[in-house]
Amino acid sequence: MCLTSASISTTKAQTATTAPTGGWITQYTVKDASTGATIVDSTRNQHGAILQGDELEVTATINVAQSGSNLQLTTSLEHSTLQQNQYWQEQNTYALGNFNPNSKTIVFPETIGTLVITCFGLVPSGSVTQNGPNGITLDIPTPLNLIVLQDTNGGFLDQVQLNITDAAINNYLSVLNQKESQLSSYKSSGVDAGFVQMYSNVIDSSKVLEGQGFAAAATQMLDGLNVSSPPTASTIGILIPVAGAMAAVAVIFAFLFLRIRGKVSYMQLVVEDQIKDLEGLTMRISRIDRMASSNLEGVKDRLKRLVGM
Repeated sequence: MCLTSASISTTKAQTATTAPTGGWITQYTVKDASTGATIVDSTRNQHGAILQGDELEVTATINVAQSGSNLQLTTSLEHSTLQQNQYWQEQNTYALGNFNPNSKTIVFPETIGTLVITCFGLVPSGSVTQNGPNGITLDIPTPLNLIVLQDTNGGFLDQVQLNITDAAINNYLSVLNQKESQLSSYKSSGVDAGFVQMYSNVIDSSKVLEGQGFAAAATQMLDGLNVSSPPTASTIGILIPVAGAMAAVAVIFAFLFLRIRGKVSYMQLVVEDQIKDLEGLTMRISRIDRMASSNLEGVKDRLKRLVGM
């Protein structure tokens, strides 16, 4: 991801068997209905995050290129607590016919022209946080269809879809954005190539970990990159093993999640071995950077909690 605080997409017309046809929803904005602040603006490439329980105001511009029978709009948002009498509000003059603005799905005549319409709704709760193995909480972004345009037979035409996130995911993405910016700076400023590779490997490993739902652990992994200054050639040999250890942490978490049944005892032994390795690395890295050492201690402590040490 060019990582912002959320993953956002407008998915053009497609089904399992047809290619995209697109061109219906030409632009859209998503606002926080409680504050009026713009979260997403497709015309300005402004991408933000939506959280469980957010009140949203989603405005879409729909280009209807031909006249036909009927079109319909629907949403997966729940009923707004701020707009209790409506889901939909027309923002321009378009022949919508008779429709119920307080219905999640509205049907209107397909007439050549441009429809600008706003959908009000509440982001559903309980879909991002899930229970993982050994009592670990998984934070997994969940796609939500804010507006879906369909034809008269219910065939998919276009949609505005965003991922619901939570505080743990947003924190990870914010930290990741900072680290990727720092990595670009290191690459352009002549920092030791070995350190740059180590830095990049840790970022990639954190993405694997976060992709399995371990947002907090992935953030801790990135926090381990908090060195006060890039190392010189004389210290790079000590720092490079940290990347391998952190990558191993990502693999452990992912493997534990995917293969938990029948593998717990084996994985516990592997994790305990990694904890011992991290203890040694932490002592070595503390001679160079105390902040990096402290962050490695955090990763080690999380692993200990995982296996009950």
